[in-house]
Amino acid sequence: MGDSETRRLVVGIAGGTGSGKSTLARRLARRIGQDDCTLVSQDNYYGDLTHLGLQARARVNFDHPESIDSELLIDHVRTLKRGDSVMTPRYDFSRHARATGGSELLSRGVILVEGILVLVWPALTELMDVKIFVDAPDDIRLLRRMRRDIADRGRDVDSVLGQYEDTVRPMHDQYVRPSRGLADLIVPGEGDNQIVVKFLAVALKALRGAG
Repeated sequence: MGDSETRRLVVGIAGGTGSGKSTLARRLARRIGQDDCTLVSQDNYYGDLTHLGLQARARVNFDHPESIDSELLIDHVRTLKRGDSVMTPRYDFSRHARATGGSELLSRGVILVEGILVLVWPALTELMDVKIFVDAPDDIRLLRRMRRDIADRGRDVDSVLGQYEDTVRPMHDQYVRPSRGLADLIVPGEGDNQIVVKFLAVALKALRGAG
């Protein structure tokens, strides 16, 4: 796929926390190639909470759609689909606040938009050409989340379990799981999905060519 082609595909990749959606998105981006693919992560678009104290920030429900700056996310995806670049924000999960600086995202032929809630906002799904939901059993998702939050986000076991019971599971049942019904393709998240990645890369190339 050459970037000189004008057709750009927006692909939404959703799924519960720890389902494997981020891994699928990264592998798919690598398979397509950096010259033909841009990866947009919902995690970079959490709202800035620097106006709150640290304890107040920790009490925010980060699994609710309102915790995301959805207007900025949607605007950035729309801009990328139009062919222009954007400056994506960065989020510091240890401080529950936006970090300084950001990263430039260039518009490429395939724009992957990944996150637990990316199929929740109609204004975002309207921009998508393909919608994927990565599904995995609850116990696997919880174990993966614990490993990630402890290793990468400076959390302890009690805080991860508490957040899971208080907000993660209820929000999954209220928002994430129902968005599964909007997906064009449901992918199992237990395995490494290498065959799925190859299949998707070929299918997206064909869709762009059919433009």
